[in-house]
Amino acid sequence: MHGNRYTGRFAPTPSGKLHFGSLLAALASYIDARHHGGRWLMRMEDLDKPREVPGAADDILHTLDVYGLHWDGSVVRQSERLELYHSVLQRWLDSGAAYRCVCSRRDLDGHVVYPGTCRQRNLTAAPGQAIRVKTPDQVLGFVDRLQGAFSQHLQREVGDFVVKRRDGIIAYQLAVVVDDIDQQVNQVVRGADLMDSTPRQLWLYALLGKPSPTYLHIPLIMRPDGQKLSKRLASPPLDSKTAPATLHRGLHALGQRPPAELANAPVAEQLVWAVANWQPMAIPALTNRLEAELDA
Repeated sequence: MHGNRYTGRFAPTPSGKLHFGSLLAALASYIDARHHGGRWLMRMEDLDKPREVPGAADDILHTLDVYGLHWDGSVVRQSERLELYHSVLQRWLDSGAAYRCVCSRRDLDGHVVYPGTCRQRNLTAAPGQAIRVKTPDQVLGFVDRLQGAFSQHLQREVGDFVVKRRDGIIAYQLAVVVDDIDQQVNQVVRGADLMDSTPRQLWLYALLGKPSPTYLHIPLIMRPDGQKLSKRLASPPLDSKTAPATLHRGLHALGQRPPAELANAPVAEQLVWAVANWQPMAIPALTNRLEAELDA
């Protein structure tokens, strides 16, 4: 862990309005940071412009404000940090840690693990190329604060993975690691859907010579059809008018058992209780199918 003071963050993608599932991720991250007397930063992951919904970033920030989740410092926007990402990519290309790739999805049809087709081609720069990072022949793992031990053999289970897409967009795996290092984030609380990508991020931390954060992956809220709540599936957005009741439901979903008398209390009052009484180990460790919560 780098840095002594707890530093956490919330990093939404402006592809739509916040829904109940994304509120839980923000809520757990915020409470954990405040419970430890730490900083809670805000980062807008707005690199994928084709998926960005106009006005979504401002709506997300407004909704968080209504729910009492106030961040420290200014909002960092990934779209304003392209020079930093490209400098890292160039360093890896120069050192041989990464390489250019022209493989399309059609070329890789049937391959779950990238077979390393372009690894030895030594391609020169040209439009329409991806950049992949070479993965090691070793197991990379970590111990999640809630989920326990998790590991992957990247070379066998993932293969060399993309850090810059063929359309020129910087990949999530690269941007999240570079940003967390730059912002000195040492505690990451996020959804369990990102747990599988963590070993890839651990490898990027190693390539950059930096220690990785401590992780806590919270369970996902599932729809009755078994799909996770998401903007892509048009999950219902949060209603600011019912923020106190929704926040109370959120604390229950996180296993925190807030007093019934707080159900309609102002969000600030509920958060004071939540920060003082935070018990992360009370969060259900496995995927949380709260169909009843969605119908409430």
